[in-house]
Amino acid sequence: MIYRFRVILDNDTEDDVFRDLEIRETDTMEDLHNIITQSFGFDGMEMASFYISDDEWNQGEEIAMFDMSEAGNEVKMMSTTIIKDIVHEASPKLIYVYDFLSMWTFYVELAEIVEEAQGTDYPNLMFVHGQIPDEAPDKTFEADEDDFNEFDDDLDIDDYESLDFNENWN
Repeated sequence: MIYRFRVILDNDTEDDVFRDLEIRETDTMEDLHNIITQSFGFDGMEMASFYISDDEWNQGEEIAMFDMSEAGNEVKMMSTTIIKDIVHEASPKLIYVYDFLSMWTFYVELAEIVEEAQGTDYPNLMFVHGQIPDEAPDKTFEADEDDFNEFDDDLDIDDYESLDFNENWN
């Protein structure tokens, strides 16, 4: 079967930027990464990860390009993870982050599952809309004020006497 994805750049501009792609359900997440980077004009040489997402686009489990995890923290790898094992009708959404310095962020959604068409090479770029900006859109991170008030406001960070360590330990 063929998975049809819409990949939308997360940007705050007026113009939508997206690509419609087709890929075999048995291809790897690395294959999906490659068609996404090519379709948006990236060289594909930067770090990237997919994240399983819920209906509200909340970031879940990571599928990484490289294993940067510490011992005991297993991470799924793009090169060994089959698309249909991650994405299906019950879980159709992914977040894709490319280049962790620039934080290009994309919403990837399974739009349709179809039969393979004879004479079509896969993966296949079906449709292009919009031009990618020269720089990744700025991200705004929001938090409630209460999120920053979890520490004791009476703590004097310059009062080393009350802390339980030797400041000249080195």
